[in-house]
Amino acid sequence: MTWKQVFTSSVGKKLVMAFTGIFLILFLIVHVGLNACIWAGDGGVMFTKGAHFMGANWVPRILEVGLFAGLFLHIIQGLMIEFANRSKRSVKYEIDYGNNGSKWYSRSMGLLGTLILLFLVLHLYHFWLPNRSNQGFLLGEEINLFEKMKLEFSALWVVIVYVLGCLSLGYHLAHGFQSAFRTLGVHNKRYNVMLSCIGYGFAIIVPLGFAMMPVSFYLGWVS
Repeated sequence: MTWKQVFTSSVGKKLVMAFTGIFLILFLIVHVGLNACIWAGDGGVMFTKGAHFMGANWVPRILEVGLFAGLFLHIIQGLMIEFANRSKRSVKYEIDYGNNGSKWYSRSMGLLGTLILLFLVLHLYHFWLPNRSNQGFLLGEEINLFEKMKLEFSALWVVIVYVLGCLSLGYHLAHGFQSAFRTLGVHNKRYNVMLSCIGYGFAIIVPLGFAMMPVSFYLGWVS
């Protein structure tokens, strides 16, 4: 398979989606683990130390570039696959099997991905961009992300948008987690049940962890 086929053929696009998807899954594990430090009950000291390490250490900063590259590829390839599937389904099936054929969220990956993208833009605007602004990036000064979270999540509409974004992420992962591993060949009777349990567990626990953060700040469970 040539490099061009990797990004243009149906098999190549699915492989790119699988590899970038797994990379983003690993990022979510690190991200939710770091953010969970807000519940340490120390006024954000542990979370601030972790955020400082991720922002000041050159290794995470290099990985951050790879993260954005992977995210960009995942979005582009996802849109290309969605458009290709829609062009093939210009004529609706004579019989609509509904959830008997496939789960609704597996048929709505394009919509869920778009909702997650909109949520991601808001998330970057609230936290990443201020912390990587000219002052923070050039002078090495960082904003207090813990206090920033308290400020942003004091608004109910922001909390609602974040919770809806996490809900979309959960449904996206419910299909995408298993789909990524199956694309890479991890698909047989021996691993199917285990992969399914891990996939659904991940799709519930990680988005729930993210969703509870704005809720905890808004309800005053974190201070």
